[in-house]
Amino acid sequence: MKLTKHPMNTGFDWQDRQGPFKLITDAQAAQYNNQGFFVLENVFSAEEIAAVEAAIDPLEQQTEAFLRTQADGKLFIAQADQITFTINCVLHNEVLKRFTQHNVFADLCHDLMGPDCRLYWDQAVYKKPEPEREFPWHQDNGYTFVSPQQYLTCWVALTDATEDNGCPWVVPNVHREGTYEHWMTDMGWRCVDDDEGSALCAPVKAGGIVVFSSLTPHRTGPNKTSGIRKAYIAQFAPDGAALIQPDGSSTMCDDPARQYHVVKDGAPVAA
Repeated sequence: MKLTKHPMNTGFDWQDRQGPFKLITDAQAAQYNNQGFFVLENVFSAEEIAAVEAAIDPLEQQTEAFLRTQADGKLFIAQADQITFTINCVLHNEVLKRFTQHNVFADLCHDLMGPDCRLYWDQAVYKKPEPEREFPWHQDNGYTFVSPQQYLTCWVALTDATEDNGCPWVVPNVHREGTYEHWMTDMGWRCVDDDEGSALCAPVKAGGIVVFSSLTPHRTGPNKTSGIRKAYIAQFAPDGAALIQPDGSSTMCDDPARQYHVVKDGAPVAA
């Protein structure tokens, strides 16, 4: 497995997370520090997940309708009737904004990043029955370079995510070096050419979360079932994080409409 550091990845130093913790265990923190991920099962109730799904479904239908107006029903890595990415959901539904400020996310932010964190990005990904294909290995910080590089992705399963329907896979133990150089493929950005058998499957039942670093290479496999695999991804960054452009210019990640505080001064910020 050959990995090359991103040109803007200079002077990076991975920060291990140490207790005391509000939510996670010492073992989960050790797995996050060493492997770059862990799975939290049975986090949200069936009622909470149903409310989130009901809020997202109409937005996803709008995304699907838009894709049908595009050439070949495709826009970048989204494809009508196969996979949709419905972005910035919190701008359109108060239920989803409140969900991203759930105490679970606030406590995860506290435990894995620190006392002052904001929502950075949110999107729903609906993976429908599709051809045999896999999305390429990538780091979230490889799509848009954020400083500090070490932020948090929470992959929430709205339906059971299995190996057959496209659950996450991760390459462990390579996140501690920061962001790697990516190259473009037909299916999006890629940073790992061959996982050499080191990849770990991360299935998770509805209501659970795959928690991983922005620096953990990951992918999902094809949905080979007849159902729709639904996931809601919420990403959180430390207060003061900025999006860095190749020319060195930066934009603060503090848009009050969608990048609001989730935890401040160590305490959850209620919607």
